[in-house]
Amino acid sequence: MVATQNIVEWLSRLVQIPAVGPANAGPRSGPAGEGRLAHQLTEWFQQYGATVVQEEVFPDRPNVYAIWRGTSDRWLAVDVHMDTVGVETMEGDPFDGRVENGRVYGRGSVDTRATLAIALAILEQLHATGQKLTDNLLICASADEETGCYGAPVFANWVRQQGLQIDQMIVAEPTLCVPIHGHKGALGLIFEIEGVAAHSSKPELGKNAISAAARVITALDAEQGRILAQPATSKLGAGALSVTMIQGGQAQNIIPNTCRLNVDRRVTVGEDPLVLRDQLTALAQTAAGLPLTVKTLHALGAFYQQPDTPWLGQFAAWTGAAPDVVPFTTNGSAYNNLARECLIFGPGSIDQAHRDVEWVAISELEKAARIYEQWWELA
Repeated sequence: MVATQNIVEWLSRLVQIPAVGPANAGPRSGPAGEGRLAHQLTEWFQQYGATVVQEEVFPDRPNVYAIWRGTSDRWLAVDVHMDTVGVETMEGDPFDGRVENGRVYGRGSVDTRATLAIALAILEQLHATGQKLTDNLLICASADEETGCYGAPVFANWVRQQGLQIDQMIVAEPTLCVPIHGHKGALGLIFEIEGVAAHSSKPELGKNAISAAARVITALDAEQGRILAQPATSKLGAGALSVTMIQGGQAQNIIPNTCRLNVDRRVTVGEDPLVLRDQLTALAQTAAGLPLTVKTLHALGAFYQQPDTPWLGQFAAWTGAAPDVVPFTTNGSAYNNLARECLIFGPGSIDQAHRDVEWVAISELEKAARIYEQWWELA
């Protein structure tokens, strides 16, 4: 069994390599993007016997694919994202990777460097002892999960181009070591409404974009009511619709000629995010009564598989936790039908992710490592 201390040391080292996504970067972030971490992981994976491929998602933001050949014809896969959210409001040094009170601290410690640390510690030990895995192993260190999950479909396409059939796949996220078999998808839209500016003493000469936005919000709120009234088609429940940001206006005495709305639509089983986009755009255009354009930030479908598959049952036995679903969205949205069986799994709680103090309990690292060793037939 891999030593817990080795996992802790790997995690501390990983946290010290910043990889804040460009959309979340600021003065405290260090170099934005996953480039530095991707190149370091490539070096480590090769050192421990992997064949490694980098595939660019955005400039200097590649996915890293590492393959270890086993002695069977089965394929196991792990997707673990490299990028993190921002650090501007974090307490202390966000990248110190300090170890205190039975925890490892720092941005990315729980989301999701913890799984990377476990994999690296196990692979390092296998290399040192000369032991081979039984099954083929493919690890994808993916880019851009925190912004739009753009690295995941690039990886899925690569797997299909290689003609690989993945038998079992884990998408690494903090789940308190509970095997997760479903989550909603997410559709992010920006509606831009175009009005006509005028002096506020003569509003009849203008076309008020904020007033039009208010009509759009009213229509979207009514649509949310309709969504919630629909019967649930799975354990994921109904979708959800929210206006999350609004921007508009130039000055106190000018009729606003533009207004922008950010809209978040959570996608459940049986819903197509692109169809939903077109429906919401048509609804907003009708309600606005002014020209309206749409920008798609992301369009991610739900991830779901039945909870009674053999592998999920095995994981439930290993973890002592029944398969469940979660409210947050992951790269799993891109992996429906990519593997015969797929689940979301990892140490630590999502409650510690994205916070001003991020940490993962060392006991969670140890528990997850024991499960990985059983999955990889090393226990």
